Amino acid sequence: MRGQGERKISRSMAWTGDPERRLTKLDYATRLAAALALVLLRQRDATGLIAFDDDVRLALPPRTRAGQWHAVARALVGLEAGGGTAAERALARVTDLLRRRGLVVFVSDLLVERDLVLLALRYLRHRGHQVAVFHLMDPAERALDRAEEARFVDPESGEAVVASPRDLAREYRATVDRSVSAWRSALRSSGIGYHHVTTETPFGYALRRAAEGRARLG
Repeated sequence: MRGQGERKISRSMAWTGDPERRLTKLDYATRLAAALALVLLRQRDATGLIAFDDDVRLALPPRTRAGQWHAVARALVGLEAGGGTAAERALARVTDLLRRRGLVVFVSDLLVERDLVLLALRYLRHRGHQVAVFHLMDPAERALDRAEEARFVDPESGEAVVASPRDLAREYRATVDRSVSAWRSALRSSGIGYHHVTTETPFGYALRRAAEGRARLG
Protein backbone atom coordinates (compact mmCIF):
# COMPACT_ATOMS: atom_id res chain seq x y z
CA MET A 1 0.00 0.00 0.00
CA ARG A 2 1.25 3.46 -0.72
CA GLY A 3 0.76 6.63 1.30
CA GLN A 4 -0.40 9.77 -0.43
CA GLY A 5 -0.83 13.11 1.32
CA GLU A 6 -3.13 15.98 0.40
CA ARG A 7 -2.15 19.32 1.89
CA LYS A 8 -4.54 22.20 1.69
CA ILE A 9 -2.81 25.60 1.94
CA SER A 10 -5.58 28.17 2.17
CA ARG A 11 -4.97 31.54 3.81
CA SER A 12 -6.77 30.49 7.00
CA MET A 13 -3.98 27.97 7.68
CA ALA A 14 -1.52 30.80 8.40
CA TRP A 15 -3.29 31.71 11.65
CA THR A 16 -2.40 31.06 15.28
CA GLY A 17 -4.21 32.32 18.35
CA ASP A 18 -0.96 32.64 20.31
CA PRO A 19 2.11 33.51 18.19
CA GLU A 20 4.36 33.40 21.27
CA ARG A 21 3.55 29.81 22.25
CA ARG A 22 1.85 27.97 19.37
CA LEU A 23 2.59 27.09 15.77
CA THR A 24 0.34 28.35 13.01
CA LYS A 25 -1.99 25.72 11.64
CA LEU A 26 0.16 25.52 8.50
CA ASP A 27 3.36 25.01 10.48
CA TYR A 28 1.71 22.29 12.56
CA ALA A 29 0.28 20.65 9.43
CA THR A 30 3.64 20.56 7.64
CA ARG A 31 5.37 18.99 10.64
CA LEU A 32 2.60 16.43 11.02
CA ALA A 33 2.78 15.62 7.32
CA ALA A 34 6.56 15.20 7.47
CA ALA A 35 6.23 12.82 10.42
CA LEU A 36 3.52 10.80 8.67
CA ALA A 37 5.63 10.61 5.51
CA LEU A 38 8.61 9.31 7.50
CA VAL A 39 6.49 6.59 9.13
CA LEU A 40 5.00 5.50 5.81
CA LEU A 41 8.36 5.42 4.03
CA ARG A 42 9.91 3.35 6.81
CA GLN A 43 7.10 0.86 6.18
CA ARG A 44 8.12 0.87 2.49
CA ASP A 45 4.88 2.60 1.44
CA ALA A 46 5.29 4.83 -1.60
CA THR A 47 4.62 8.33 -0.34
CA GLY A 48 3.96 11.60 -2.15
CA LEU A 49 2.49 15.02 -1.55
CA ILE A 50 -0.24 17.17 -3.07
CA ALA A 51 -0.70 20.74 -1.86
CA PHE A 52 -3.61 22.88 -3.02
CA ASP A 53 -5.88 25.79 -2.24
CA ASP A 54 -8.06 27.06 -5.09
CA ASP A 55 -5.68 25.23 -7.44
CA VAL A 56 -3.06 22.49 -7.16
CA ARG A 57 0.21 24.16 -6.16
CA LEU A 58 2.44 21.15 -5.84
CA ALA A 59 2.26 17.48 -6.79
CA LEU A 60 5.09 15.18 -5.73
CA PRO A 61 4.54 11.65 -7.10
CA PRO A 62 4.57 8.80 -4.56
CA ARG A 63 7.84 6.86 -4.43
CA THR A 64 9.78 4.65 -2.02
CA ARG A 65 13.28 5.48 -3.28
CA ALA A 66 16.05 6.80 -1.08
CA GLY A 67 15.77 10.52 -0.64
CA GLN A 68 11.98 10.64 -0.99
CA TRP A 69 11.46 11.85 2.57
CA HIS A 70 13.92 14.70 1.99
CA ALA A 71 12.01 15.61 -1.18
CA VAL A 72 8.73 15.66 0.76
CA ALA A 73 10.29 17.68 3.59
CA ARG A 74 11.75 20.25 1.18
CA ALA A 75 8.36 20.62 -0.51
CA LEU A 76 6.64 21.09 2.84
CA VAL A 77 9.13 23.73 3.97
CA GLY A 78 8.38 25.70 0.82
CA LEU A 79 4.61 25.83 1.36
CA GLU A 80 2.98 29.15 2.06
CA ALA A 81 -0.60 30.06 2.87
CA GLY A 82 -2.48 30.68 -0.37
CA GLY A 83 -5.14 33.12 -1.41
CA GLY A 84 -8.25 30.97 -1.46
CA THR A 85 -9.86 27.76 -0.30
CA ALA A 86 -10.45 24.37 -1.89
CA ALA A 87 -12.25 24.88 -5.20
CA GLU A 88 -14.06 22.43 -7.44
CA ARG A 89 -11.34 22.63 -10.11
CA ALA A 90 -8.58 21.92 -7.59
CA LEU A 91 -10.43 19.00 -6.02
CA ALA A 92 -11.19 17.51 -9.43
CA ARG A 93 -7.50 17.64 -10.33
CA VAL A 94 -6.51 16.12 -6.99
CA THR A 95 -8.85 13.15 -7.45
CA ASP A 96 -7.52 12.70 -10.99
CA LEU A 97 -3.92 12.64 -9.73
CA LEU A 98 -4.75 9.95 -7.16
CA ARG A 99 -5.43 7.13 -9.59
CA ARG A 100 -3.52 4.26 -7.98
CA ARG A 101 -5.30 2.98 -4.91
CA GLY A 102 -3.63 3.76 -1.59
CA LEU A 103 -3.90 5.69 1.63
CA VAL A 104 -4.92 9.34 1.24
CA VAL A 105 -4.32 11.60 4.23
CA PHE A 106 -6.10 14.95 4.09
CA VAL A 107 -4.78 17.59 6.53
CA SER A 108 -6.94 20.70 6.73
CA ASP A 109 -8.68 23.15 9.04
CA LEU A 110 -11.83 22.27 7.04
CA LEU A 111 -12.84 25.89 6.61
CA VAL A 112 -14.12 24.85 3.22
CA GLU A 113 -17.37 24.17 1.40
CA ARG A 114 -18.37 20.96 3.14
CA ASP A 115 -20.46 19.36 0.40
CA LEU A 116 -17.75 19.91 -2.21
CA VAL A 117 -15.00 18.36 -0.09
CA LEU A 118 -17.21 15.47 1.05
CA LEU A 119 -18.02 14.67 -2.56
CA ALA A 120 -14.32 14.49 -3.45
CA LEU A 121 -13.36 12.40 -0.42
CA ARG A 122 -16.28 10.00 -0.92
CA TYR A 123 -15.30 9.64 -4.56
CA LEU A 124 -11.78 8.64 -3.51
CA ARG A 125 -13.23 6.14 -1.04
CA HIS A 126 -15.49 4.74 -3.77
CA ARG A 127 -12.44 4.21 -5.97
CA GLY A 128 -10.88 1.98 -3.33
CA HIS A 129 -8.64 4.40 -1.44
CA GLN A 130 -8.31 4.39 2.30
CA VAL A 131 -8.99 7.99 3.34
CA ALA A 132 -8.14 9.69 6.63
CA VAL A 133 -8.85 13.31 7.55
CA PHE A 134 -7.00 15.36 10.15
CA HIS A 135 -9.28 18.23 11.15
CA LEU A 136 -6.82 20.80 12.45
CA MET A 137 -7.79 23.68 14.74
CA ASP A 138 -6.05 26.23 16.89
CA PRO A 139 -7.28 26.03 20.52
CA ALA A 140 -8.45 29.66 20.26
CA GLU A 141 -10.88 28.58 17.54
CA ARG A 142 -12.73 26.32 19.98
CA ALA A 143 -13.86 29.07 22.35
CA LEU A 144 -14.01 32.84 22.67
CA ASP A 145 -12.14 33.54 25.91
CA ARG A 146 -11.49 37.27 25.56
CA ALA A 147 -13.58 39.67 27.61
CA GLU A 148 -12.99 42.92 25.75
CA GLU A 149 -14.65 43.95 22.51
CA ALA A 150 -12.70 42.70 19.51
CA ARG A 151 -12.59 42.92 15.73
CA PHE A 152 -12.96 39.54 14.00
CA VAL A 153 -11.62 39.15 10.47
CA ASP A 154 -12.39 36.33 8.03
CA PRO A 155 -8.93 35.29 6.74
CA GLU A 156 -10.40 34.07 3.45
CA SER A 157 -12.63 37.01 2.48
CA GLY A 158 -11.19 39.83 4.56
CA GLU A 159 -14.65 40.71 5.89
CA ALA A 160 -14.64 41.98 9.48
CA VAL A 161 -17.10 42.50 12.33
CA VAL A 162 -16.70 44.08 15.77
CA ALA A 163 -18.31 42.17 18.65
CA SER A 164 -17.99 41.33 22.33
CA PRO A 165 -16.73 37.75 22.79
CA ARG A 166 -18.53 37.51 26.13
CA ASP A 167 -21.89 37.99 24.40
CA LEU A 168 -21.12 35.44 21.69
CA ALA A 169 -19.13 32.82 23.61
CA ARG A 170 -21.88 30.27 24.31
CA GLU A 171 -23.42 30.40 20.84
CA TYR A 172 -19.99 30.38 19.21
CA ARG A 173 -18.86 27.27 21.11
CA ALA A 174 -22.10 25.49 20.27
CA THR A 175 -21.65 26.35 16.59
CA VAL A 176 -18.07 25.03 16.58
CA ASP A 177 -19.12 21.82 18.34
CA ARG A 178 -21.92 21.28 15.80
CA SER A 179 -19.48 21.77 12.93
CA VAL A 180 -16.98 19.28 14.36
CA SER A 181 -19.77 16.77 15.02
CA ALA A 182 -21.15 17.20 11.50
CA TRP A 183 -17.74 16.57 9.91
CA ARG A 184 -17.11 13.54 12.14
CA SER A 185 -20.52 12.01 11.40
CA ALA A 186 -20.43 12.65 7.64
CA LEU A 187 -16.91 11.27 7.20
CA ARG A 188 -17.15 8.22 9.43
CA SER A 189 -20.50 7.22 7.94
CA SER A 190 -18.71 7.18 4.56
CA GLY A 191 -15.93 4.90 5.81
CA ILE A 192 -13.45 7.79 6.10
CA GLY A 193 -11.21 8.14 9.14
CA TYR A 194 -11.68 11.36 11.10
CA HIS A 195 -9.23 12.80 13.62
CA HIS A 196 -9.82 16.14 15.32
CA VAL A 197 -6.54 17.63 16.56
CA THR A 198 -5.43 21.04 17.77
CA THR A 199 -2.06 22.71 17.33
CA GLU A 200 -1.32 21.77 20.95
CA THR A 201 -1.75 18.04 20.27
CA PRO A 202 1.59 16.17 20.63
CA PHE A 203 2.69 14.79 17.27
CA GLY A 204 3.20 11.32 18.74
CA TYR A 205 -0.44 11.20 19.84
CA ALA A 206 -1.63 12.30 16.40
CA LEU A 207 0.52 9.63 14.74
CA ARG A 208 -0.85 6.92 17.03
CA ARG A 209 -4.40 7.95 16.14
CA ALA A 210 -3.50 7.77 12.45
CA ALA A 211 -2.07 4.26 12.87
CA GLU A 212 -5.10 3.07 14.84
CA GLY A 213 -7.47 4.55 12.28
CA ARG A 214 -5.61 2.93 9.41
CA ALA A 215 -5.85 -0.45 11.10
CA ARG A 216 -9.63 -0.04 11.49
CA LEU A 217 -10.08 1.07 7.88
CA GLY A 218 -7.96 -1.80 6.61
